[in-house]
Amino acid sequence: MSVSENGGIPETHSGPLWVQTVTVTTADQTHALGAALAEVLRAGDLLVLTGELGAGKTTFTQGLGEGLGVREGIISPTFVLVRIHPNLADGPRPGGPDLVHVDAYRLGSASEIDDIDLENTLDSAVTVVEWGRDRVEHLTESRLEVELHRQLGGIAPAHQTGNGALDFESEDDDEPRTIIIRGFGPRWAEQPVLAAEGNS
Repeated sequence: MSVSENGGIPETHSGPLWVQTVTVTTADQTHALGAALAEVLRAGDLLVLTGELGAGKTTFTQGLGEGLGVREGIISPTFVLVRIHPNLADGPRPGGPDLVHVDAYRLGSASEIDDIDLENTLDSAVTVVEWGRDRVEHLTESRLEVELHRQLGGIAPAHQTGNGALDFESEDDDEPRTIIIRGFGPRWAEQPVLAAEGNS
């Protein structure tokens, strides 16, 4: 895993305060980066995930869930829009925040986001919104944007799952990926140091 930064130079007030780019070569590294980021997250944090099908958004979110100590079974919430994964009392962060996982792909606007009442859980959970760019920025003044890119481009092949659904995010897909993390707002004025950086 390799990491590069923009030197912490703030951009305009509406732009990110810092940008960090991480190159991973395996799904395990994508998962580990999510787990490392979870260590600096707290209730009220909003993450906006973008990336084409197969870029690793679900693998990254599974890592976040592991790091937050929430119930296992994180899958893409495509057909239900929102899944809530409660914090486990016997997990690594007992008493920590729940994870709210949202798929905004089929939501056309910020007003449709408002219809699913994320405000009810926003302050008490870590909220991850896939495909949330230009839809959730109004929810809070601070957010992390996480952009995942498959270096080979294109759409990952679909795999049949046990329940007959198609899974575009094969966990054994170990092609290189670039993950760009951007911090916005006062909560992310300082770029966090992630434990995984020591392994880069």
